[in-house]
Amino acid sequence: MKTKDDLKMMLPRLDRKSYGAYKSLAGSYRWDNYILHIDHVQGDPFASPSRLRFEIPAGKHAFPAEYRDRKNRKLALEDQILRRFRRALGRQERTRNEGGREDGRMGSGKSGRITTCRTGQTVQERIAAVFSENSLEFRFEMGFPARGRTILAREMEKLLFDILPGLAENTFYYRRWNARDRKALEEAVWLSDDQCAIREALTANHYTAFVADGSILARESGVSDRPMKQAVPFSSPEDMRVALELPHKGIITGMAIPEGVTVIAGGGYHGKSTLLNALELGVYDHIAGDGREYVISRACGTKIRAEDGRSVRHTDISLFIRHLPNGQDTADFSSENASGSTSQAANLVEAMEAGSDLMFLDEDTSATNFMIRDETMAELVTDDKEPISTLLRHIRGLSRSRNISFIIVVGSSGDYLSVADCVLQLDHYHVKNVTARAREICARRGMEDRYPATDLPPMNLARTLKPVRAGRMKLKAMGTDTVMIDREIIDVRYLEQLKEDELTVGLAYLTGRIFSDLREERYLGEVIDRLYEKIEQEGFVSVIPPNYSCGQPALPRKQELYACLNRKH
Repeated sequence: MKTKDDLKMMLPRLDRKSYGAYKSLAGSYRWDNYILHIDHVQGDPFASPSRLRFEIPAGKHAFPAEYRDRKNRKLALEDQILRRFRRALGRQERTRNEGGREDGRMGSGKSGRITTCRTGQTVQERIAAVFSENSLEFRFEMGFPARGRTILAREMEKLLFDILPGLAENTFYYRRWNARDRKALEEAVWLSDDQCAIREALTANHYTAFVADGSILARESGVSDRPMKQAVPFSSPEDMRVALELPHKGIITGMAIPEGVTVIAGGGYHGKSTLLNALELGVYDHIAGDGREYVISRACGTKIRAEDGRSVRHTDISLFIRHLPNGQDTADFSSENASGSTSQAANLVEAMEAGSDLMFLDEDTSATNFMIRDETMAELVTDDKEPISTLLRHIRGLSRSRNISFIIVVGSSGDYLSVADCVLQLDHYHVKNVTARAREICARRGMEDRYPATDLPPMNLARTLKPVRAGRMKLKAMGTDTVMIDREIIDVRYLEQLKEDELTVGLAYLTGRIFSDLREERYLGEVIDRLYEKIEQEGFVSVIPPNYSCGQPALPRKQELYACLNRKH
């Protein structure tokens, strides 16, 4: 392996040469405390930046072994390393900007820019920072300096021998963390333990979700996921308050939502959707200070909504849609342009196929004719003329016979009160348990047995994937809206739990991986399960190509990968 001295000797020879000469730097170089890997060199100063990687032996970084002995702790530690590096990078760029360098650049295009994976309010599994038994690897991108397309070797030397060592020294060595930073790191790791304990309590006690007293659910704005200042803290209804004992925080109280059908009602702007949004994002662990650290839902929970125009492929929606006028088989339904009701039916069935036993729905983003059908319309258009059998008719059957729980926000669909096991009312952002009152109203109106739990017909939840052309695929992700595989655009904008761009990047890589490996027709669930088994055993980085180029990925849930593949033509 070459050393940093070898690299330093190479740089003067490249000065003023054409940009392509930078390719000769690819390789690995040993520093005193780390190895620097130059994995990919960009071909042009305006192209995607070069990809580099620090490798720090365990004996050098010296982070406590107890912070890495469980998966949840390791992810919390990796997340803290990434956030610290980004803070150090921000300070470095501000210093360079004050010195007259616009945006930290050292020449044309992306020259001198150092970037890495962005972070949000949640802890995700990423490839940016990865601890193994023997080392820490940290991936980042850097624009190699040039003026026009002429190499600036002196600027490159500053990056490699001044700026990068400083970033490494500040971030990757536990000895450099002061007492306050070490305490914050420990608290982040212990928080992940407590979040795991709450998830275990959900399963043990047959809860679907937990919202701690004092949580801040409202967000700063529609474009900011940070907590709203002066928001009303969450307070549990007394008759739904439970106490959980956590390994580090101790006793914590909050509202536990039981299995079954839970309806969230209330006037407009009183906080119904805010509560639902916090619950649907409770499938992720949130960082300290987010306000939702102790808002925890079952990890498989899926948001279901109408999605006009989505592509549906070979999905059994016959429970909800049948007897179409054109005679189409809804037990094997496909459409290039599904309607609101058929798309929502497909979304629910596909979520069941993906293993979800908790569904989140909001009346505002649902197809009305999928959710309800009132008696007056049923008298005019009789059942034999109506292909749609509403969720309202089947929700008790799904809950009782398939053990699927629902948390539904309603504002005007009062019939859902009659099928609810629990009814919550939001009143000026305060939650009340009004289940008894709702049952009294339904009894007075003769509604309590209108939609009984019925036996459900068998459903086909095992579909297949067919191989596509072999060879390398062009992969791209655009925000949280689009995944592109070769020239095909997959619209994922309505996957509301896909909250970070990096998760969409992860979808692109996993989708590409599946189709690049697929040689014969296979069951969708089998393909996805095997992929996640490999990730569990070998790490997320094991399924990301060495020449990755469309961004720094985070690992999406199985539910979002199913959804992405289901939308592929």
